[in-house]
Amino acid sequence: MKRTLQGRYVTISTTGEKARAFVPAPLPPCPPIAWTAELRRKFDQALLALGQLDSVSTLLPDTSLFLYMYVRKEAVLSSMIEGTQSSLSDLLMFELDQMPGVPLDDVREVSHYVAALEHGLRLLKEGLPLSLRLIREVHSVLLAEGRGCKLTPGEFRRSQNWIGGTRPGNAAFVPPPAEEVLACMSKLELFLHDQPEPTPVLLKAALAHVQFETIHPFLDGNGRLGRLLITLLLYEQKVLREPMLYLSLYFKTHRQYYYELLNNVRLTGDWEAWLDFFTEAITVTATQAVETAQQLLELLAQDREKMNRLGRAAPSTLQIHRVLIERPVTTSGRLVEKTGLTPTTVNKALAHMEKLGIVQALTSQKRNRLFSYARYIKIVDRGIGPLEK
Repeated sequence: MKRTLQGRYVTISTTGEKARAFVPAPLPPCPPIAWTAELRRKFDQALLALGQLDSVSTLLPDTSLFLYMYVRKEAVLSSMIEGTQSSLSDLLMFELDQMPGVPLDDVREVSHYVAALEHGLRLLKEGLPLSLRLIREVHSVLLAEGRGCKLTPGEFRRSQNWIGGTRPGNAAFVPPPAEEVLACMSKLELFLHDQPEPTPVLLKAALAHVQFETIHPFLDGNGRLGRLLITLLLYEQKVLREPMLYLSLYFKTHRQYYYELLNNVRLTGDWEAWLDFFTEAITVTATQAVETAQQLLELLAQDREKMNRLGRAAPSTLQIHRVLIERPVTTSGRLVEKTGLTPTTVNKALAHMEKLGIVQALTSQKRNRLFSYARYIKIVDRGIGPLEK
């Protein structure tokens, strides 16, 4: 399939210097995607993996407890791609009003990613479709505080941005001029709503992600929001009953190739290579999420079995264990508040859990000590590490 440039260049002038900005053609691609047997097989494989992930959510004792950590892992990874240093433990500490081991601005950014995703899901549940309004609302939460808060949260940009380099003249990529952004985004919204023609949901997510990243409609937060859109779309279209799929780890691991593919789509129309990568990302990520859920279930079963042998202390210890599944870094004071148990009972139960190797004390003070469900965090934490240079 021979295609050409997937859009047009326009000349812009910034600070007396001319540069070329790229305005993408509306979706779907023209000519249409060339469906080889291999590409169809990869789409089938990805859909099967998504189905397995969706079915695993029904096996979880309380999906919301697992989602709490899944969402936070994605927030850490997606923000890490943008240059933050926060770890999962840093975020959990920050949410407990404890001081994390990295700059507070970094952790705040990650915390706002969590809030943005939750806001988007809430709007979808209330019946608002995936639309420009929803995208702007999610963006306003994403940039509510921190480094991007002065860069017009919730508003499409009114000035030129660029990717790489120090100015449009030496940038790696220059998105559309500000006056073209609304028209480009309005056409993307039509595509999301199956105009001019219906598009299968997985294909829609893959194409829309590239288009959003190409338009780069905001002054900041485009990368994080572009990754969020994939999850929001799959959730809205009921491919997943719970938002359990997050691609940031795969994109982080293969980020150089990811950027090359986006650029090749724009320059040569090689959508097929991007779709091959995207379906591989879905398959690998969904399979890993299923394995993680199974490992967590196994850990919980093992730990419950240990606690059931504690005799009279078992009921209170199991109550505390349930709170730790949701918040695997917490204080003894919060456990008192959440369980309704007395401080003495909570402290005795924690002492039992320490002996059994279930929790670790992170602080040595006598009052309101900080505890970690370390093995639980370790399972969820897999894959989070510093970005390779």
